[in-house]
Amino acid sequence: MRRKVVAGNWKMNNDINATVDLISALKAGLKSSEPKSDVIICPPFTSLETAKELVKNSNIKLGAQNMHFEENGAFTGEISAAMLRSTGCEYVILGHSERRTIFQESDELINKKIKKALSSGLKPIFCIGETLEERESSITFDVITRQIQKGLEGISSLESIIIAYEPVWAIGTGKTASPAQAEEVHSFIRNLLTKMYGEKEAQSVIIQYGGSVKADNASELLNMPNIDGALVGGACLKADSFLAIINY
Repeated sequence: MRRKVVAGNWKMNNDINATVDLISALKAGLKSSEPKSDVIICPPFTSLETAKELVKNSNIKLGAQNMHFEENGAFTGEISAAMLRSTGCEYVILGHSERRTIFQESDELINKKIKKALSSGLKPIFCIGETLEERESSITFDVITRQIQKGLEGISSLESIIIAYEPVWAIGTGKTASPAQAEEVHSFIRNLLTKMYGEKEAQSVIIQYGGSVKADNASELLNMPNIDGALVGGACLKADSFLAIINY
């Protein structure tokens, strides 16, 4: 059985004070019972050092929202894998649709980042997903195939990778893929990975769903056979709603 993994992507939210408040509330909520899911939080870079201290001796793992593929150098405003590791990060979100669309990140660039993360001991949460226009043009599976094949090019194992299917049309819009729509794509992803990596690896890889996941739709989505957890946006910014998803 694949264990469920719930990750919270804080995006550009929460200063240091808000970070302390949110993590403290999450820890208090998780203390009362063994969480039913593995829990990852991904604060902004400015909060990582504070978060590292707060999550010590807890069930919460730490991740970042992005990184550069070079070790160091003249890359103003960027952050390296080694820097993330030094703040206690175990995970890093790569290929999020906001990085692809707003910051024009290509499949090839994301592939470089994934390779760097893996070689540096970080576990990528590799995001893929189609836009509304692509879904309405019936090319969802073509887009997913391209993003996976190019994003994972030259990567021999899925062992340290989490995949997050996030339909772009459902991120921050309040729209959610129906459980059947999400399961259809998750099943397609697992079948594609079976062709690329074999049955054993494909069956063991965690495939999360992301896209307006909330406390009131989590159980329907996460009970689908190929949906192994959630990458949560807005609902992870309040402890009660995030805890409800973790303990769905």
